[in-house]
Amino acid sequence: MTPVDEKQLIEMLSDPATQRKAFEQVVRQYSEQLYWHVRRIVLTHEDANDVMQNVMLKAWANIDSFRKDAKISTWLYRIAVNESLDFVRRQKHLSDMSVDDMKGVAGTLMADQYFDGDETEAQLQEAVAQLPEVQRTVFTLRYYEEMKYSEMSKILNTSEGSLKASYHFAVKKISDFFKQRD
Repeated sequence: MTPVDEKQLIEMLSDPATQRKAFEQVVRQYSEQLYWHVRRIVLTHEDANDVMQNVMLKAWANIDSFRKDAKISTWLYRIAVNESLDFVRRQKHLSDMSVDDMKGVAGTLMADQYFDGDETEAQLQEAVAQLPEVQRTVFTLRYYEEMKYSEMSKILNTSEGSLKASYHFAVKKISDFFKQRD
């Protein structure tokens, strides 16, 4: 099915008669890019699927509160980021890991049938996993999603300056991680 123009989707979401069909289209158009964004935060396929289910359920439950002047993608990314971070906090998946556990992240990714990266990508994921939560999120949005700071600012509800600083510190820590490996 061909993608529907954002403006048309917003109009369809506003009309109760076409809302369900429009939301189905939203799911088709945005699920894959949201999945990969979530996946980079929670790391495993199974966890990403669980979070994505929650993202879409939350989006559907709050469809009437969607501001029609915002972009659908920005709204969905905000939900996805919040759900991903909530998941990580609840699971203490990364924050309670020891350095030895972090080293296992690369091995886990390489063994995952859904991960198609090489050794360098696995090491990058290991380095990203060691970043503090905010830096990890900002790095993921900027590096992988190539998102502009202005859009990130709307999603994360913070200033562009603080996002730039977080990204700078994240890049520095990742660079240091690779220098230590050489």
